[in-house]
Amino acid sequence: MPTGLHRCYGAGYLHFLTTSCYQRLPLLGTPKSRDLFLEVLEQTRRRYRFVVVGYVVMPEHVHLLVSEPERGDPSLLMQVLKQGFARKLLCQHRRANDPHEEAMSELVLHQQHIWQKRFYDFVVWGAEKRWEKLHYSHQNPVRRD
Repeated sequence: MPTGLHRCYGAGYLHFLTTSCYQRLPLLGTPKSRDLFLEVLEQTRRRYRFVVVGYVVMPEHVHLLVSEPERGDPSLLMQVLKQGFARKLLCQHRRANDPHEEAMSELVLHQQHIWQKRFYDFVVWGAEKRWEKLHYSHQNPVRRD
């Protein structure tokens, strides 16, 4: 873990979390993989009881604006979310017979990595920052086009 990194948990603030796919590969670039990610997000939300204020799923990264979970903390939330999605995606790709996904499947199965090791956590202190992070998330796909 890098020195000087301090996570601020327990004060009830919102967290703007960003995580990227391994080597910025577009592993979330298909409707099927995005739906799978959202399914795992919902399962994680129910299990750890947190509020999703906003999110955007891009082909190679995800932004989430969430409350602190009632169970655990945002680090645990991200660990469970990333591991759950990775397991399901790898399992799905092992069973895939779709020739369009074959190249991506081989890359994913060979690498055995879905996510970068860490995630970015910005503590949202107030209403102005909450609006700023929501706006940033919503503009992310628009700027891409």
